[in-house]
Amino acid sequence: MSSHSIQQVLRRLFVIVAIFVSSAVSAQKVIDKIVAQVGEEIILLSDLQSVRLQQIQNGESGDKTTDCEILENLMIEKLLIHQAQIDSIEVNDDMVNQEMEGRLREIAAKIGSMEELEDFYGKSVAQIKAEFYELIKKKMLAERMRDEITINVSITPKEVKAFYGGLHKDSIPYINSKVTIAQIVIYPQITSVDKQKAKTTCEKYRTQVASKEKSFESIASLYSDDPGSRLTNGDLGWQTRKTMVPEFEAALFKLANDEISPVIETQFGYHFIQMIERRGDNYHCRHVLVTAKVSDAALVMAAGTMDSLYKVLKQNKITFEAAAAKYSNDENSKLNGGMIVNPYTQDYLWDMQNVNDIDPQMSRLIERMKVGDYSSPSLYDNMFEQKQGVRIVKLLKKTEPHVANLEQDRQLIEMAAGNEKRQKVIDLWIQSKIDAAFIRIDLAYLRECKFKYDWDKQI
Repeated sequence: MSSHSIQQVLRRLFVIVAIFVSSAVSAQKVIDKIVAQVGEEIILLSDLQSVRLQQIQNGESGDKTTDCEILENLMIEKLLIHQAQIDSIEVNDDMVNQEMEGRLREIAAKIGSMEELEDFYGKSVAQIKAEFYELIKKKMLAERMRDEITINVSITPKEVKAFYGGLHKDSIPYINSKVTIAQIVIYPQITSVDKQKAKTTCEKYRTQVASKEKSFESIASLYSDDPGSRLTNGDLGWQTRKTMVPEFEAALFKLANDEISPVIETQFGYHFIQMIERRGDNYHCRHVLVTAKVSDAALVMAAGTMDSLYKVLKQNKITFEAAAAKYSNDENSKLNGGMIVNPYTQDYLWDMQNVNDIDPQMSRLIERMKVGDYSSPSLYDNMFEQKQGVRIVKLLKKTEPHVANLEQDRQLIEMAAGNEKRQKVIDLWIQSKIDAAFIRIDLAYLRECKFKYDWDKQI
């Protein structure tokens, strides 16, 4: 992958990517200077330039005004960090390491591998972590401080109504069609026979790899039940201890490089693992996963039960909510009357695109349904939990596309009103802290920039 392609990938990622890119920009600069200081926190010219580079790569244009906005946002972040340190707000090492690990894995997956990430930066994973640990910690501190400032902010119905009434007509958002969906799912129980069959299959694959009858890569790409690593021939990339479940890592850390583990069992099924390389607590491995699958006979029996239930529902002899509570063994929905929570919004309203992203089978079902309709029983592959079952779906509600209003979209408007109120609290806090903190700004920026806040009160 070329350096240009890597940059295209990196610019799509979140805060940590911006930090990583800033280091690459800084490395190319022979001359750097301090452009602002808030308390003991400094902002370098290279910091400002790296954010500007990110914006350019995202297709945004800008001028000197843009640089002023970037500088002010950086000063706000530094002010939050400065106050967090005064107030002894802490972000523990585990939280920082977890954030670091997640973002590194995300970047490495987009680039191709941890090795390519190391090649791009010219540093080992351990060196990258050491270099960016403090920067990430400070960004997390700023977020914690912001949360502390607004922790007691609440919004009343009267304030929501006033907020909506004050919106300009052109600024009120247009809301796409949304649906509320419920389901009854029967997942047949995995039997000891099903589990033994999966274990035997996994042992057969391991024997084929160990005897070199077939390659690890071909077995993983053709037969592994891990949908993510199957696309990379079983390769899980570079990980850090405690990333995987304990049984997996217990077997893995007994292996020498290139050694293959015996078949092991975890909550996901049966695996065998190959250690590719280990560097302290960091490791690079691949695996094959075989999950226990319900038998065809069990699925047929579940389908028969659902057929009978479908007839009872159609005859209105039981409500969908009561049937979900009594028959469904989907723990995430049965106690909600079968209603499915949208993980994006944590409510029961789904944008149709969300449905298609998470459950394409569901999307195909409901696009042909009217409100109140039940789907006939159908096979259901739960890709997240690696389960197979039979389900009936009900379309409970479907909104028409419309301009946001208080009757249909109160939660959305309430969230916007709350954000505005929190921002006002933040604004007052920032100005009060500016008056008390040591602030220094490069005179060139002070002359040319029209800041939102009065940073020059002390200057």
